[in-house]
Amino acid sequence: MGQIITLAIAGFFMWAGTISTASAADADSGKALFEKSCAGCHGADGKGNEKMAKLIGDKGLNIVGSETKKKSDEQLLKLIAEGAGKMPASKLSPAEQKQALGYARSLAK
Repeated sequence: MGQIITLAIAGFFMWAGTISTASAADADSGKALFEKSCAGCHGADGKGNEKMAKLIGDKGLNIVGSETKKKSDEQLLKLIAEGAGKMPASKLSPAEQKQALGYARSLAK
């Protein structure tokens, strides 16, 4: 189950390889939101915070890998909103969640 949760967390921000609803404007405005709400665990580059990886394990913290690139924006927004495993539900508004996702997607390019 832990592996499923970590894969879900990894899926949090990845490029889906399908049509993305997260726009370039969302990426720009989402940078500050990502840095404030997400980078603590996922790292500024989306590859995972090394200290956090030692604490809770490294799987799921890297959000620029191939596993999460396969996820749709809808799947990732649901994960952001509801949380999974050790990742808490987001306190960001739905619009802010979309902006943070847009920025996170830009890290994977």
